[in-house]
Amino acid sequence: MIKLVVVALFALVPYAEALPQSQDDPIVMTVAGVPVPRSEFEYSYNKNNTDGVIDKKTVEEYVDLFVNYKLKVQAALDAHIDTTQTFLQEFAQYRDQQVRPTYVTDEDMLVEAHKVYDQTKESIGPDGLVHASHILVKMEQKASKAEIERAKQRIDSIYGALQAGADFAELAKQVSDCPSKSRGGDLGWFGRRQMVKEFEDAAFALQAGQMSKPFESPFGWHIILMKERKQLEPFDFHKENILKFLEQRDVRNSITERKLDAMVKASNGKVTKEQLLEQRADSMAASDPEMRYLIKEYHDGLLLYEISNRLIWDKAAKDEQALAQYFKKNKKKYQWDEPRFKGMAYHVKDQADVKAVAKCVKKLKFDDWNEALRTTFNNDSVLRIRVEKGLFKKGDNALVDREVFKVLDAKVDSVKGYPIDAVHGKLLKKPEDYTDVRALVVADLQDELERIWIEDLRKQYAVVVNNEILKTINKHE
Repeated sequence: MIKLVVVALFALVPYAEALPQSQDDPIVMTVAGVPVPRSEFEYSYNKNNTDGVIDKKTVEEYVDLFVNYKLKVQAALDAHIDTTQTFLQEFAQYRDQQVRPTYVTDEDMLVEAHKVYDQTKESIGPDGLVHASHILVKMEQKASKAEIERAKQRIDSIYGALQAGADFAELAKQVSDCPSKSRGGDLGWFGRRQMVKEFEDAAFALQAGQMSKPFESPFGWHIILMKERKQLEPFDFHKENILKFLEQRDVRNSITERKLDAMVKASNGKVTKEQLLEQRADSMAASDPEMRYLIKEYHDGLLLYEISNRLIWDKAAKDEQALAQYFKKNKKKYQWDEPRFKGMAYHVKDQADVKAVAKCVKKLKFDDWNEALRTTFNNDSVLRIRVEKGLFKKGDNALVDREVFKVLDAKVDSVKGYPIDAVHGKLLKKPEDYTDVRALVVADLQDELERIWIEDLRKQYAVVVNNEILKTINKHE
């Protein structure tokens, strides 16, 4: 999912194969020897400069973004990233997500809906549906004679009250042992084979408005009040709900699978599902510019993601030496407006552990403190320390505020079982190394690496822009 989002964000332009050229679609530029028709540039520019975009670009400002994107994609192609198994699999998966739904028509879905309706109607049978309420006096199947007698007396008493005019729903809320009591015993609509046989037989023997005598089922004693009876409505009455149900059950995917299986079988195994999907994608791209742009946009966005991760993002995040060197050369960029406390705020059970904590981390790198504290103080079932480690500014931690920044009214919450509060570390007026501002240094190094990369790409590949054609963007008929 993260990669999908990143690809979408970086897909500034769709990589389109050269479209059939005509006087109506002249070449606006050539990047790395690949001609770009005006229609492609317009599609990209218009898509990325809609009314909702905050940082809208002029056509001239957008040219550099577009060219840089094209150069990076070409670099990825030259690096043969598009031939790797990982890329091919991920791209095919996305392409298929766009293509597979096109095998299913509205008529296909209606056919499936009719199947569901017909099966439901057959299942309901000639007796139709009933809408009933009931009152249950629950009784265990292995109940004693005394329990059976008490249950029988209770249901008879309830039945007597109903015959005397008691409101069925109100009485159900008071005395029923069924979860339906909250609804006044209402069970909604149901058909044959949805209830135990004893309950079903009693319910379907009633007409609307009739009430059953007490009867027994494996769950206990019941009284049923029949509210309504009906036959299943015509298909059109239920059509929309059935279609929604089918969408939720991902029936479209099942239909696609059936069609693909049939096509593979009809070819006597000469084509595979993968080949069929690829052929359909090619066919759709040739006839539908929107689909072509959509698929190619992801194709090139995925290429850009992979090469950027390889050359910029991952490299900058993991090259500790490069990060240290960049920080050393650019220290002035990372000054703080107020001091930071680099250390830990902790709580222990015993006063002796205060000195033990300081001794434990004395000669260790800051990044190694957590593991040392865990193995020394919390390595068995008895936890001796509760600790928060980090780079704190005033307001981040109440204990640090009180002990380090001398905030007199700092309210430190006590930790149950750990009565002794302490801090250990040092106060810094500025970062002492890149790890103190790592996220900022990583981001800046990434920007620097990308700037250098683009400069190299500009030197490596030729870029020719037809300024006269550029002036006609969105200004032609």
